[in-house]
Amino acid sequence: MPSQPAAAGHDALALFEDEAVDRFLREPSEESYGQLFRALAPRLLCYFRTRGCPTELAEDLAQEVMWTVYQRSWMLRRLERFRPWLYKVMRNVLLQHLRRSRRDVATVALGKETAELPAPVADPLAGSQFSEWMASLAPDEREILTLRYVDELEYHEIAEVLGLPTGTVQWKIFNAKKKLIKRFGNGRG
Repeated sequence: MPSQPAAAGHDALALFEDEAVDRFLREPSEESYGQLFRALAPRLLCYFRTRGCPTELAEDLAQEVMWTVYQRSWMLRRLERFRPWLYKVMRNVLLQHLRRSRRDVATVALGKETAELPAPVADPLAGSQFSEWMASLAPDEREILTLRYVDELEYHEIAEVLGLPTGTVQWKIFNAKKKLIKRFGNGRG
């Protein structure tokens, strides 16, 4: 039963996040925003780090997400809608960053400038079995499994983040897991 303390710690963190979100949505203020920022920062950093962002970039992107939360949270009325919305914001911020990075690199390359190109982002999970499993999947399969098993979103939350029907999310997760079992075995002996 070593997983119980971790689960208890996870539940306490989730409760802290929910309380901070609820308070900020009910009473937006500097104090409630500060509490919300402290509650969400670990989740935001984890999201960006598990997607290969170095710490400094992950912190910058987390700041950008929190700025969006500050500016647009008035649109949300219910606490249960916050988490999928937050993941949409995180995903969009990351995609925007990637597009800007590619555009910057393309501009430098097309302009025949001699400026240094940004180094590729190192995968923090490189060399792990998880990394090997994920590398064998298509990008959309990696994203959906990461949302489910790393970020611990529920099927309906993933559906909302990705703009897919819940049944499609369930089917994609089932098929990705089947693909992993076929390639790596089921781990049961």
